[in-house]
Amino acid sequence: MTQKELRSCLEEMAEKEYKEFSASLIPGVDNMLGIRLPKLRKLAKELAKEDWKEYLSWKDFLYFEETMIQGMVLGYVKAPVEEILEAVEQFIPRIHNWSVNDSFCTTFQSASRYPKQVWEFLMRYQDSHQEFEVRVVSVMLMAHFLLPEYIDQVLQVLGHLDTKEYYASMAVAWAYATAWAKFPKETKEYLQEYPIDSVTYRRTLQKCMESRRITEADKEWMREERNRI
Repeated sequence: MTQKELRSCLEEMAEKEYKEFSASLIPGVDNMLGIRLPKLRKLAKELAKEDWKEYLSWKDFLYFEETMIQGMVLGYVKAPVEEILEAVEQFIPRIHNWSVNDSFCTTFQSASRYPKQVWEFLMRYQDSHQEFEVRVVSVMLMAHFLLPEYIDQVLQVLGHLDTKEYYASMAVAWAYATAWAKFPKETKEYLQEYPIDSVTYRRTLQKCMESRRITEADKEWMREERNRI
């Protein structure tokens, strides 16, 4: 499929009402067609079986969904991990909003196939001060590394990320809240011993209290903790 053919395909899938809804959730995006995620995922899976490197080389985009498709293709492709991570390194600078970021990270199946290599790759960004590089690390760790063998490392890395920017801070809070749901003892103990910045901590507590997977006893403690800060 050529870039022109892909663009035409995307234009045919566009829904005006869905565009209006989605655009309201993603500030700063003014080139959206309005395509539902299941349709984009289906198309990305098909493209991932073809010349995926060709698709990832395209940069002259008209639409938000073209970048979204690239991230999803990276998520679904099966190839040597070195080739995939090289392409990921080139893709990350193209991420400028939470939607592209999170769909890419949560789709990234290579993390479960090659956890060691993906972990080492992500650690190259742990000292970044770029908002969406930090969000990539946070959401990747949350989506793929909240596992018994990684939880201690994940909590430590999250605690040292630069959270001065909004979408970085929100991602770390989201990751900690998800970690609390899966590993409540370890997460609570870490945050008590190694405090994070107060803004991100408040966001973490809020997301925890919104979760249905966290006990009422923990939520009561969180309410008191929030009032204390």
